[in-house]
Amino acid sequence: MFKYLLRKLLTKAYKVEIKGIENYNNAGKRVLIIANHLSFLDAILLAVFLPDKPMFAVNTFISQLWWMKPFLKLANTFALDPTNPMAVKSLINEIKKDKKCVIFPEGRITVTGSLMKIYEGPGMIADKSDATILPIRLDGAQFSPFSRLRGRVKIHLFPKITLTILPPQKFEVAAEITGKDRRAANADKLYDIMTQMLFESSDYKKTLFTSLLDARKIHGNGHQIIVDIERKPLTYKQLILRSFTLGRKIVQETAEGEYVGLMMPNMNSSIVTFFAMQAFGRVPAMLNFSTGGANFIAACKVAKIKTIYTSKRFIEGAKLQKLIDAAGAEKIKIIYLENVAKSINVLDKIRSLLGFTFAEKFYQKLSNTDAKNSAVVLFTSGSEGTPKGVVLSHENLQANRFQLASRVDFSSRDTVFNALPIFHSFGLTGGTLLPILSGIKTFFYPSPLHYRIVPELVYDTNATIMFGTNTFLSNYARFAHAYDFYSIRYVFAGAEKLDEETRKVWSEKFGVRIFEGYGATETSPALSTNTPMHNKPGTVGRLMPGIQFKLEDIAGITEGKKLMVTGPNVMKGYLLSSNPGVITSPENNWYDTGDIVAIDEKGYISIKGRAKRFAKIAGEMVSLTSVETNLSKLCPQSSHAVVAIPDPKKGEQIILLTTSQDLQRGDISIFFKENQITELAIPKEIIFSEKLPLLGTGKIDYVKVKDIALSSNHFPSFSSNHFQNS
Repeated sequence: MFKYLLRKLLTKAYKVEIKGIENYNNAGKRVLIIANHLSFLDAILLAVFLPDKPMFAVNTFISQLWWMKPFLKLANTFALDPTNPMAVKSLINEIKKDKKCVIFPEGRITVTGSLMKIYEGPGMIADKSDATILPIRLDGAQFSPFSRLRGRVKIHLFPKITLTILPPQKFEVAAEITGKDRRAANADKLYDIMTQMLFESSDYKKTLFTSLLDARKIHGNGHQIIVDIERKPLTYKQLILRSFTLGRKIVQETAEGEYVGLMMPNMNSSIVTFFAMQAFGRVPAMLNFSTGGANFIAACKVAKIKTIYTSKRFIEGAKLQKLIDAAGAEKIKIIYLENVAKSINVLDKIRSLLGFTFAEKFYQKLSNTDAKNSAVVLFTSGSEGTPKGVVLSHENLQANRFQLASRVDFSSRDTVFNALPIFHSFGLTGGTLLPILSGIKTFFYPSPLHYRIVPELVYDTNATIMFGTNTFLSNYARFAHAYDFYSIRYVFAGAEKLDEETRKVWSEKFGVRIFEGYGATETSPALSTNTPMHNKPGTVGRLMPGIQFKLEDIAGITEGKKLMVTGPNVMKGYLLSSNPGVITSPENNWYDTGDIVAIDEKGYISIKGRAKRFAKIAGEMVSLTSVETNLSKLCPQSSHAVVAIPDPKKGEQIILLTTSQDLQRGDISIFFKENQITELAIPKEIIFSEKLPLLGTGKIDYVKVKDIALSSNHFPSFSSNHFQNS
């Protein structure tokens, strides 16, 4: 009777919802139920809402609390002292009697909002008992007064609570792993199951604007969410109101589902324009204004862009009038946001205020809210050819942000500093959508190239999270004061390989670890990343939950295989110059990364190079990425880029473009010989340049590097900035 009354009370107070009860019924008799630990309510919720009366493994300290004792009578309990090995063995024996047992693998209530560390004990229990694992995700209790997140999240007296029961699964660890290694592998396996649980039970099948409205409900209308260099922060209310107001103007110039150009730097107005398009079912095509006229027009053509929204002030300040003229020549309409702002009247504002008051219903009437619809078009860098349009759905982007959030503890107490351009997938998903839709305040800075200014602003804004590329991070380190990054918790690096020297200087000068990740525009973008919980320097971390992979052999390449991936974050498809405006979907939703990788026994990925970044010299395949990595070890203070060009005798030859004036072929030869690196990898020619040509995203522009190499090779007369040592 007490259980029945308590269930009624909790259901009324917290609107408790149970999902996947059929999975509980299908789990069988010998079951280890694992759940995340959000609050003091968790055990009570499971005891009251699960169909039968499972056994609870309860920490001896918790079981002795006076206020817990009445609730412990709701279930069979097993007092577990995690420091006593005999207690663990006794629990294993109990489970072997075909019992259902509930355990919280974290061993404590979260103080971050995300998973805490997973202890070895629960993993060993799962392994030794041969029980079926039944993951249950608790959600909502973290916002209650019974959590330990006060100050990190907005506390609600009676938040809605959901219990999601996922499909049962067996616990599998290779038999040959024994002893200490097996205990560690058990803990890792259990962690992977729980992060997979967090991701699969996340609500990623929503549109971006729906999630914006949800975030406003959770964190409040007045929660400041974005700010730029003008230091005029916008709250959720202001962001949504302005999106409705501007969106009505965009509707007058565009059609639903149309790819609409957005050419703006990182500013509040850019984010408002992005969400204005989202609110009214337009698809923002994020134009890269740093790419040059030819690639810019190619991008417009491939997406059949008829209208571009930009800022007059930005165009003049960045000296981009040539791009505007080029667009005009293609009969693309340019609309300046300053002119749109002048056309907004009182009636427009009143209508938007009414829309905001009934935001959810208003939005559902305005737009098709299917999460599988196109949400954004990004463009490949063109570093290896003509840019392609990459169409990402709402579900792609949402899946990727929840994949990241399942592994890293982000909270509304954080401040993200984002200088990565929003036309780049890393800057859009990691630096923009993830924080805005998670209640994290984000400071937008318009250029990552201001190496002296960015560190000072990170210091001034008390930022706790940064995203960057190796190029940008290494340059910030050169100019930053040792205390500029005092507030930084996490730095995530992607888009290019992280040099060991960059990692070292950040660690030694600032006391900050850089977590290297890996991805592609086509995967929204994150595929893997190192995290505070699982970090192996020199790798790009472990694959995100929800991603499947396969490896394919490449002829001539003996170290590593080509990586193929699939998952909910894999793009809808490409927009190609051969068929502009039409989406070409990946076959069976598998994406060929084109990257040669090796994956170790713990799942850490090492990038060996791109399939296209191998040179065939005298019949041998040589990784150009590996050559660059070794040159960075030899000469870490300089930047290096290598390309392959045709060679009549050996098939191809390697050309090095470097910022080092002192590096000579003889030095490279000695270093490579000492480190047992094939002499085929020694660049045949060395070209000095004060700086390497870069794309707007910070990646090396290999098209320009190759142009320089070919020019030099065809015209071998040496100038002051070109030398060769035989």
